[in-house]
Amino acid sequence: MSLNAFITETTIEGADDGPLAGTTVAVKDNTSTAGVRTTCGSDMLSDYVPPYDATVVERLKEAGATIVGKANMDEFGMGTTTETSAFGPTANPIDEERVPGGSSGGSAAAVAAGEADLALGTDTGGSIRCPAAFTGTVGIKPTYGLVSRYGLVAYANSLEQIGPIAPTVEEAAALLDVIAGPDEHDATTREDGADTDLASAADGDVAGMRLGIPAELTDGLDDGVAARFEESLATLEDRGVETTEVSLPSVEYAVAAYYVIAMSEASSNLARFDGVRYGRSGGYDGNWNEAFSAARSEGFGDEVKRRILLGTYALSAGYHDKYYKQAQEARAWIKRDFDEALANVDALATPTMPVLPPKRGESLDDPLTMYLIDVNTVPVNLANLPAISVPAGESEGLPAGLQLIGPAFGEETIVRLGSALA
Repeated sequence: MSLNAFITETTIEGADDGPLAGTTVAVKDNTSTAGVRTTCGSDMLSDYVPPYDATVVERLKEAGATIVGKANMDEFGMGTTTETSAFGPTANPIDEERVPGGSSGGSAAAVAAGEADLALGTDTGGSIRCPAAFTGTVGIKPTYGLVSRYGLVAYANSLEQIGPIAPTVEEAAALLDVIAGPDEHDATTREDGADTDLASAADGDVAGMRLGIPAELTDGLDDGVAARFEESLATLEDRGVETTEVSLPSVEYAVAAYYVIAMSEASSNLARFDGVRYGRSGGYDGNWNEAFSAARSEGFGDEVKRRILLGTYALSAGYHDKYYKQAQEARAWIKRDFDEALANVDALATPTMPVLPPKRGESLDDPLTMYLIDVNTVPVNLANLPAISVPAGESEGLPAGLQLIGPAFGEETIVRLGSALA
Protein backbone atom coordinates (compact mmCIF):
# COMPACT_ATOMS: atom_id res chain seq x y z
CA MET A 1 0.00 0.00 0.00
CA SER A 2 0.99 3.65 -0.34
CA LEU A 3 2.25 5.17 2.89
CA ASN A 4 0.18 8.30 2.19
CA ALA A 5 3.04 10.39 3.56
CA PHE A 6 2.20 13.41 1.40
CA ILE A 7 -0.96 15.43 0.97
CA THR A 8 0.49 17.39 -1.96
CA GLU A 9 3.55 16.40 -3.96
CA THR A 10 5.51 19.17 -5.59
CA THR A 11 8.97 20.24 -6.69
CA ILE A 12 10.13 23.56 -5.29
CA GLU A 13 13.77 24.06 -6.10
CA GLY A 14 16.01 26.21 -3.98
CA ALA A 15 19.21 28.08 -4.74
CA ASP A 16 21.86 26.43 -6.91
CA ASP A 17 24.25 26.13 -4.03
CA GLY A 18 24.12 26.06 -0.26
CA PRO A 19 24.44 23.57 2.60
CA LEU A 20 21.31 21.68 1.47
CA ALA A 21 21.98 21.70 -2.28
CA GLY A 22 20.86 18.39 -3.77
CA THR A 23 18.86 17.53 -0.63
CA THR A 24 15.14 16.76 -0.75
CA VAL A 25 12.97 17.99 2.11
CA ALA A 26 9.34 17.28 3.07
CA VAL A 27 7.49 20.12 4.80
CA LYS A 28 4.62 19.45 7.19
CA ASP A 29 1.38 20.72 5.71
CA ASN A 30 0.74 23.36 8.37
CA THR A 31 3.70 25.42 7.16
CA SER A 32 3.01 28.01 4.46
CA THR A 33 4.43 27.51 0.98
CA ALA A 34 3.72 30.27 -1.55
CA GLY A 35 1.57 29.00 -4.41
CA VAL A 36 1.28 25.46 -2.98
CA ARG A 37 -1.79 24.52 -0.98
CA THR A 38 -1.43 24.23 2.77
CA THR A 39 -4.28 22.20 4.25
CA CYS A 40 -3.27 21.42 7.86
CA GLY A 41 -4.74 17.99 7.13
CA SER A 42 -8.24 19.50 7.24
CA ASP A 43 -11.23 19.81 4.94
CA MET A 44 -11.50 23.35 6.29
CA LEU A 45 -8.39 24.33 4.29
CA SER A 46 -8.54 21.76 1.50
CA ASP A 47 -8.23 24.47 -1.18
CA TYR A 48 -6.18 27.09 0.70
CA VAL A 49 -3.11 28.35 -1.18
CA PRO A 50 -0.99 30.77 0.87
CA PRO A 51 0.48 33.83 -0.88
CA TYR A 52 3.78 33.72 1.04
CA ASP A 53 6.44 31.36 2.36
CA ALA A 54 7.01 30.66 6.02
CA THR A 55 10.40 31.88 7.22
CA VAL A 56 11.65 28.29 7.53
CA VAL A 57 10.66 27.63 3.91
CA GLU A 58 12.51 30.74 2.77
CA ARG A 59 15.59 29.49 4.61
CA LEU A 60 15.30 26.04 3.04
CA LYS A 61 15.23 27.62 -0.42
CA GLU A 62 18.19 29.86 0.36
CA ALA A 63 20.12 26.79 1.53
CA GLY A 64 19.52 25.04 -1.80
CA ALA A 65 16.99 22.43 -0.66
CA THR A 66 14.38 20.94 -2.98
CA ILE A 67 10.96 20.71 -1.34
CA VAL A 68 9.29 17.55 -2.62
CA GLY A 69 5.93 17.72 -0.89
CA LYS A 70 3.63 18.80 1.91
CA ALA A 71 3.59 16.01 4.46
CA ASN A 72 0.45 14.46 5.89
CA MET A 73 -0.46 15.27 9.49
CA ASP A 74 -3.14 14.97 12.13
CA GLU A 75 -5.75 17.65 11.48
CA PHE A 76 -4.39 21.00 12.71
CA GLY A 77 -1.73 19.03 14.60
CA MET A 78 -4.29 17.46 16.92
CA GLY A 79 -3.38 13.82 17.35
CA THR A 80 -0.60 11.36 18.11
CA THR A 81 -1.03 8.92 15.23
CA THR A 82 -1.63 10.83 11.94
CA GLU A 83 -5.04 9.19 11.71
CA THR A 84 -7.18 12.33 12.12
CA SER A 85 -6.10 13.76 8.75
CA ALA A 86 -8.98 14.49 6.39
CA PHE A 87 -6.77 13.01 3.65
CA GLY A 88 -6.50 9.58 5.25
CA PRO A 89 -4.01 8.03 7.68
CA THR A 90 -0.30 7.62 7.05
CA ALA A 91 1.21 4.15 7.42
CA ASN A 92 4.42 3.41 9.28
CA PRO A 93 7.06 2.17 6.79
CA ILE A 94 8.51 -0.13 9.48
CA ASP A 95 5.16 -1.97 9.70
CA GLU A 96 2.37 -0.66 7.52
CA GLU A 97 -0.30 -1.92 9.91
CA ARG A 98 1.08 0.45 12.56
CA VAL A 99 0.80 4.20 12.99
CA PRO A 100 3.87 6.39 12.36
CA GLY A 101 3.09 8.63 15.34
CA GLY A 102 1.84 12.17 15.09
CA SER A 103 1.09 14.79 14.41
CA SER A 104 4.15 14.97 12.11
CA GLY A 105 3.69 11.37 10.99
CA GLY A 106 3.87 12.15 7.28
CA SER A 107 7.21 13.91 7.73
CA ALA A 108 8.72 11.03 9.70
CA ALA A 109 7.31 8.35 7.40
CA ALA A 110 8.70 10.14 4.33
CA VAL A 111 12.20 10.20 5.85
CA ALA A 112 12.06 6.62 7.14
CA ALA A 113 10.91 5.36 3.73
CA GLY A 114 13.47 7.40 1.78
CA GLU A 115 10.78 9.49 0.10
CA ALA A 116 12.61 12.59 1.35
CA ASP A 117 16.14 13.03 2.68
CA LEU A 118 15.00 15.32 5.50
CA ALA A 119 11.74 16.79 6.80
CA LEU A 120 10.29 19.59 8.86
CA GLY A 121 7.71 18.82 11.50
CA THR A 122 6.13 20.81 14.29
CA ASP A 123 6.07 19.90 17.96
CA THR A 124 3.37 21.20 20.32
CA GLY A 125 3.45 18.36 22.83
CA GLY A 126 5.72 15.78 21.23
CA SER A 127 4.64 15.84 17.59
CA ILE A 128 8.20 15.62 16.22
CA ARG A 129 9.64 13.29 18.86
CA CYS A 130 6.74 10.81 18.85
CA PRO A 131 6.87 10.02 15.11
CA ALA A 132 10.67 10.00 15.22
CA ALA A 133 10.52 7.32 17.95
CA PHE A 134 7.85 5.30 16.12
CA THR A 135 9.73 5.31 12.78
CA GLY A 136 13.32 4.90 13.96
CA THR A 137 14.38 8.38 12.88
CA VAL A 138 15.86 11.39 14.71
CA GLY A 139 13.67 14.36 15.66
CA ILE A 140 14.56 17.58 17.45
CA LYS A 141 12.13 19.83 19.29
CA PRO A 142 14.07 23.12 19.59
CA THR A 143 13.98 25.55 22.48
CA TYR A 144 10.97 27.85 22.19
CA GLY A 145 12.20 30.92 20.32
CA LEU A 146 15.09 29.27 18.45
CA VAL A 147 13.11 28.82 15.22
CA SER A 148 10.68 31.31 13.69
CA ARG A 149 7.00 30.33 13.68
CA TYR A 150 6.13 32.94 11.04
CA GLY A 151 4.03 31.16 8.43
CA LEU A 152 3.06 28.30 10.73
CA VAL A 153 -0.71 27.83 11.04
CA ALA A 154 -1.03 28.08 14.79
CA TYR A 155 -2.43 25.36 17.04
CA ALA A 156 -1.09 26.50 20.44
CA ASN A 157 1.25 29.49 20.12
CA SER A 158 2.97 29.27 23.50
CA LEU A 159 3.95 25.62 23.05
CA GLU A 160 4.78 24.81 19.44
CA GLN A 161 8.06 24.87 17.56
CA ILE A 162 9.15 23.86 14.06
CA GLY A 163 11.98 21.34 13.99
CA PRO A 164 13.84 18.74 11.90
CA ILE A 165 13.38 15.02 11.30
CA ALA A 166 16.31 13.14 9.74
CA PRO A 167 17.98 9.73 9.51
CA THR A 168 20.89 10.77 11.75
CA VAL A 169 21.62 13.26 14.52
CA GLU A 170 24.19 15.09 12.39
CA GLU A 171 21.71 15.56 9.53
CA ALA A 172 18.98 16.75 11.91
CA ALA A 173 21.42 19.22 13.48
CA ALA A 174 22.48 20.50 10.05
CA LEU A 175 18.86 21.14 9.10
CA LEU A 176 18.27 22.92 12.40
CA ASP A 177 21.31 25.11 11.68
CA VAL A 178 19.60 26.23 8.46
CA ILE A 179 16.23 27.14 9.95
CA ALA A 180 17.32 28.52 13.35
CA GLY A 181 17.87 32.15 14.21
CA PRO A 182 16.08 35.44 14.86
CA ASP A 183 13.33 36.62 12.53
CA GLU A 184 11.92 40.15 12.36
CA HIS A 185 8.51 38.63 11.58
CA ASP A 186 8.38 36.66 14.85
CA ALA A 187 8.91 38.57 18.08
CA THR A 188 9.26 35.33 20.05
CA THR A 189 12.56 34.46 18.35
CA ARG A 190 15.70 35.14 20.34
CA GLU A 191 19.20 36.36 19.55
CA ASP A 192 20.45 33.29 21.45
CA GLY A 193 19.66 31.31 18.32
CA ALA A 194 21.88 33.27 15.94
CA ASP A 195 24.77 31.60 14.07
CA THR A 196 24.32 28.05 15.33
CA ASP A 197 26.78 25.32 14.30
CA LEU A 198 25.05 22.33 15.81
CA ALA A 199 26.15 19.83 13.18
CA SER A 200 29.73 20.11 14.40
CA ALA A 201 28.56 19.10 17.90
CA ALA A 202 27.50 15.67 16.61
CA ASP A 203 30.92 14.22 17.37
CA GLY A 204 29.96 11.57 19.95
CA ASP A 205 32.43 13.01 22.47
CA VAL A 206 30.39 12.55 25.65
CA ALA A 207 33.01 11.47 28.19
CA GLY A 208 32.49 13.25 31.49
CA MET A 209 28.94 14.41 30.78
CA ARG A 210 26.29 13.97 33.48
CA LEU A 211 22.83 12.63 32.65
CA GLY A 212 19.82 12.80 34.98
CA ILE A 213 17.17 10.06 34.92
CA PRO A 214 13.76 11.30 36.16
CA ALA A 215 12.13 8.45 38.04
CA GLU A 216 8.66 9.87 37.37
CA LEU A 217 9.13 9.48 33.58
CA THR A 218 10.51 5.95 33.57
CA ASP A 219 7.55 4.16 35.19
CA GLY A 220 4.73 2.30 33.43
CA LEU A 221 6.75 1.48 30.32
CA ASP A 222 6.14 -1.26 27.81
CA ASP A 223 8.63 -4.04 28.64
CA GLY A 224 10.40 -3.71 25.30
CA VAL A 225 10.70 0.07 25.63
CA ALA A 226 12.12 -0.29 29.16
CA ALA A 227 14.72 -2.79 27.98
CA ARG A 228 15.87 -0.60 25.06
CA PHE A 229 16.05 2.42 27.38
CA GLU A 230 18.33 0.61 29.83
CA GLU A 231 20.52 -0.62 26.98
CA SER A 232 20.87 2.94 25.62
CA LEU A 233 21.87 4.24 29.04
CA ALA A 234 24.44 1.44 29.31
CA THR A 235 25.90 2.44 25.95
CA LEU A 236 26.25 6.05 27.08
CA GLU A 237 27.82 4.93 30.36
CA ASP A 238 30.33 2.83 28.41
CA ARG A 239 31.27 6.02 26.58
CA GLY A 240 31.97 7.86 29.79
CA VAL A 241 28.60 9.40 30.70
CA GLU A 242 27.70 9.48 34.38
CA THR A 243 24.03 8.81 35.16
CA THR A 244 22.17 9.82 38.29
CA GLU A 245 18.53 9.76 39.38
CA VAL A 246 16.69 13.09 39.60
CA SER A 247 13.14 14.00 40.59
CA LEU A 248 10.47 15.97 38.75
CA PRO A 249 7.51 15.74 41.15
CA SER A 250 5.34 18.18 39.20
CA VAL A 251 5.20 16.13 36.00
CA GLU A 252 2.27 14.10 37.29
CA TYR A 253 0.19 17.19 36.44
CA ALA A 254 1.83 17.81 33.06
CA VAL A 255 -0.59 16.00 30.75
CA ALA A 256 -3.65 17.61 32.36
CA ALA A 257 -2.07 21.08 32.35
CA TYR A 258 -0.87 20.67 28.78
CA TYR A 259 -4.23 19.73 27.35
CA VAL A 260 -6.05 22.54 29.16
CA ILE A 261 -3.55 25.10 27.85
CA ALA A 262 -3.26 23.64 24.34
CA MET A 263 -7.01 23.25 23.87
CA SER A 264 -7.65 26.75 25.19
CA GLU A 265 -5.16 28.25 22.74
CA ALA A 266 -6.60 26.11 19.94
CA SER A 267 -10.10 27.38 20.71
CA SER A 268 -8.86 30.94 20.29
CA ASN A 269 -6.65 30.31 17.25
CA LEU A 270 -9.22 28.32 15.30
CA ALA A 271 -11.93 30.95 15.77
CA ARG A 272 -10.64 32.62 12.59
CA PHE A 273 -11.90 29.69 10.52
CA ASP A 274 -15.44 30.99 10.20
CA GLY A 275 -16.21 30.38 6.53
CA VAL A 276 -15.69 34.04 5.68
CA ARG A 277 -12.06 34.94 6.34
CA TYR A 278 -10.57 31.49 5.80
CA GLY A 279 -11.59 28.04 4.79
CA ARG A 280 -14.74 26.26 3.77
CA SER A 281 -17.83 28.43 3.32
CA GLY A 282 -21.04 27.67 5.13
CA GLY A 283 -23.00 29.66 2.56
CA TYR A 284 -23.75 33.35 2.19
CA ASP A 285 -27.54 33.38 2.40
CA GLY A 286 -29.65 33.67 5.51
CA ASN A 287 -28.51 33.83 9.12
CA TRP A 288 -24.75 34.34 9.65
CA ASN A 289 -24.73 32.21 12.80
CA GLU A 290 -26.15 29.28 10.85
CA ALA A 291 -23.55 29.76 8.10
CA PHE A 292 -20.75 29.96 10.69
CA SER A 293 -21.98 26.76 12.35
CA ALA A 294 -22.28 24.97 9.02
CA ALA A 295 -18.75 25.94 7.95
CA ARG A 296 -17.20 24.64 11.15
CA SER A 297 -19.31 21.50 11.50
CA GLU A 298 -18.51 20.50 7.90
CA GLY A 299 -14.88 21.70 7.85
CA PHE A 300 -13.55 20.34 11.14
CA GLY A 301 -13.11 16.69 12.08
CA ASP A 302 -14.19 15.10 15.36
CA GLU A 303 -10.90 15.51 17.23
CA VAL A 304 -10.62 19.20 16.34
CA LYS A 305 -14.21 19.80 17.42
CA ARG A 306 -13.55 17.99 20.69
CA ARG A 307 -10.54 20.16 21.49
CA ILE A 308 -12.27 23.40 20.53
CA LEU A 309 -15.21 22.55 22.79
CA LEU A 310 -12.98 21.62 25.72
CA GLY A 311 -10.82 24.71 25.24
CA THR A 312 -13.81 27.03 25.04
CA TYR A 313 -15.20 25.48 28.21
CA ALA A 314 -11.90 25.95 30.06
CA LEU A 315 -11.81 29.63 29.11
CA SER A 316 -15.45 30.36 29.86
CA ALA A 317 -16.62 32.60 32.69
CA GLY A 318 -16.78 30.66 35.91
CA TYR A 319 -14.28 28.01 34.78
CA HIS A 320 -11.25 30.08 33.73
CA ASP A 321 -9.80 30.20 37.26
CA LYS A 322 -10.72 26.58 37.96
CA TYR A 323 -8.98 25.14 34.90
CA TYR A 324 -6.90 27.52 32.77
CA LYS A 325 -5.37 29.50 35.64
CA GLN A 326 -4.47 26.34 37.56
CA ALA A 327 -2.96 24.82 34.42
CA GLN A 328 -0.70 27.87 34.03
CA GLU A 329 0.34 27.58 37.68
CA ALA A 330 1.20 23.91 37.12
CA ARG A 331 3.20 24.92 34.06
CA ALA A 332 5.31 27.32 36.15
CA TRP A 333 5.92 24.55 38.70
CA ILE A 334 6.97 22.11 35.96
CA LYS A 335 9.43 24.62 34.52
CA ARG A 336 10.90 25.25 37.96
CA ASP A 337 11.40 21.50 38.54
CA PHE A 338 13.19 21.10 35.21
CA ASP A 339 15.43 24.09 35.87
CA GLU A 340 16.38 22.73 39.28
CA ALA A 341 17.13 19.25 37.90
CA LEU A 342 19.19 20.63 35.02
CA ALA A 343 21.23 22.80 37.38
CA ASN A 344 23.05 19.64 38.51
CA VAL A 345 23.33 17.64 35.26
CA ASP A 346 24.00 18.36 31.60
CA ALA A 347 20.77 16.80 30.33
CA LEU A 348 17.92 14.46 31.25
CA ALA A 349 17.06 11.13 29.63
CA THR A 350 13.72 9.34 29.30
CA PRO A 351 12.11 6.95 26.85
CA THR A 352 10.53 9.11 24.14
CA MET A 353 7.24 7.21 24.15
CA PRO A 354 6.20 4.70 26.82
CA VAL A 355 4.81 2.27 24.23
CA LEU A 356 5.71 0.80 20.86
CA PRO A 357 3.84 2.02 17.74
CA PRO A 358 0.16 0.99 18.07
CA LYS A 359 -1.81 -0.58 15.25
CA ARG A 360 -3.93 1.75 13.17
CA GLY A 361 -7.39 2.24 14.63
CA GLU A 362 -6.51 1.20 18.18
CA SER A 363 -6.63 4.67 19.74
CA LEU A 364 -9.23 6.53 17.67
CA ASP A 365 -12.11 5.39 19.85
CA ASP A 366 -10.21 6.11 23.08
CA PRO A 367 -8.91 9.70 22.96
CA LEU A 368 -7.93 9.69 26.64
CA THR A 369 -5.47 6.86 26.07
CA MET A 370 -4.07 8.75 23.09
CA TYR A 371 -3.57 11.84 25.26
CA LEU A 372 -1.86 9.87 28.04
CA ILE A 373 0.86 8.35 25.83
CA ASP A 374 2.31 11.88 25.53
CA VAL A 375 3.33 11.71 29.21
CA ASN A 376 7.09 11.93 28.52
CA THR A 377 6.99 14.59 25.83
CA VAL A 378 4.48 17.25 26.91
CA PRO A 379 6.42 18.39 30.01
CA VAL A 380 9.25 19.59 27.74
CA ASN A 381 6.93 21.91 25.81
CA LEU A 382 5.44 23.29 29.01
CA ALA A 383 8.98 24.13 30.17
CA ASN A 384 9.97 25.51 26.71
CA LEU A 385 13.10 23.34 26.64
CA PRO A 386 14.88 21.53 23.77
CA ALA A 387 14.70 17.76 23.35
CA ILE A 388 15.85 15.18 20.85
CA SER A 389 14.54 11.69 20.13
CA VAL A 390 17.10 9.19 18.85
CA PRO A 391 16.62 5.52 17.96
CA ALA A 392 17.12 3.21 20.94
CA GLY A 393 16.84 -0.13 19.12
CA GLU A 394 13.88 -2.37 18.40
CA SER A 395 11.52 -4.64 20.30
CA GLU A 396 9.39 -7.16 18.42
CA GLY A 397 10.69 -5.59 15.21
CA LEU A 398 9.34 -2.15 16.18
CA PRO A 399 11.46 0.91 17.00
CA ALA A 400 11.76 2.60 20.37
CA GLY A 401 13.20 6.05 21.05
CA LEU A 402 15.40 7.67 23.68
CA GLN A 403 14.61 11.28 24.58
CA LEU A 404 17.35 13.67 25.74
CA ILE A 405 16.24 16.97 27.30
CA GLY A 406 18.57 19.94 27.64
CA PRO A 407 18.53 23.35 29.29
CA ALA A 408 17.13 26.31 27.36
CA PHE A 409 19.18 26.82 24.17
CA GLY A 410 21.19 23.72 25.09
CA GLU A 411 20.74 22.10 21.68
CA GLU A 412 24.50 21.54 21.39
CA THR A 413 24.44 19.36 24.51
CA ILE A 414 21.60 17.10 23.40
CA VAL A 415 23.01 16.84 19.86
CA ARG A 416 26.36 15.69 21.26
CA LEU A 417 24.72 13.13 23.56
CA GLY A 418 22.39 11.92 20.84
CA SER A 419 25.23 11.49 18.36
CA ALA A 420 26.79 8.91 20.67
CA LEU A 421 23.81 6.68 19.84
CA ALA A 422 22.72 7.71 16.34
